[in-house]
Amino acid sequence: MIKKVIFMGTPTYADTILAKLIASQNIEVVAVYTQPDKPVGRKKIMTPPSVKVRAVENGIDVYQPAKLRDSDVVTELLQLPCDYIVVAAYGQILPKEILNHAPSINLHASILPQYRGASPIQQTLLHGDKQTGVTAMLMEEGLDTGAILKIKTLEVNPNEMLEGLFDKLTLLAAELTLDVLENFTQYKAINQDERKATYCKKITKADGLISFNEDAQEIYNKYRAFTPWPGIYLENGLKLKKIQLNHTQYNNANIGQIVVIDKDSIVVTCKHGAIQIYKVQPQSKKEMDVLAYINGKRLQLEDNFL
Repeated sequence: MIKKVIFMGTPTYADTILAKLIASQNIEVVAVYTQPDKPVGRKKIMTPPSVKVRAVENGIDVYQPAKLRDSDVVTELLQLPCDYIVVAAYGQILPKEILNHAPSINLHASILPQYRGASPIQQTLLHGDKQTGVTAMLMEEGLDTGAILKIKTLEVNPNEMLEGLFDKLTLLAAELTLDVLENFTQYKAINQDERKATYCKKITKADGLISFNEDAQEIYNKYRAFTPWPGIYLENGLKLKKIQLNHTQYNNANIGQIVVIDKDSIVVTCKHGAIQIYKVQPQSKKEMDVLAYINGKRLQLEDNFL
């Protein structure tokens, strides 16, 4: 029996899941809800979400309400017959009337109840977690608080960057979506343990500010989580574009001191540990090799990098 699905999502994470649903012979996507087109680039060209592009290419009706809670929007959606509503990074809260229309399944990129909210993948990297996953849950009015249907996990490489982990979790979410829809009656929804719940906020540009008074591991985790956006940068606005951990101990060095100048990098000490810097980008300038930067600043061994 073919299952009719209303899909709600916006970024590439959602687009990959939508593609998987469209390709399934057992599922019919009857409608797609996504965020309104947005101006992009210097010329502010109105650009549709990738989810909308895929839906249009496949002849699926697209709805882009500014507010899903508006009564006329709700009324219109309730007229669409469906067996399930699938939600993946949509960006709007579903009102109770829509949640009651059909079982609403959300795909959240964490092992719930950990990292409820807007930036679960970044939080995984910021905390240096060794494992993460995707949770399929039944939605309710709370933020990522619904009963869990199934969780799929994966190991996190200690040098994993945001884009790589994002891609892995996206594929995992697409597989999990099909699994849950095709075997929905076989899964028993289990309530989340509220005692273990943690929350994460939307990432802002200010989150990328770092200081050598932080531990090297903390700086490196921010680099992993915030590349390509918002990036990490020092108080003077200098962006650190390519770095890695340096595991040598420099016990007699001051914090922020250049302790090594190598053929393609420098090593700078932190509160604990050190980082190796390869590429930087000064404010309003292009990315450059760090050696070109320190030569321009006339910085030498044992100088303070900042």
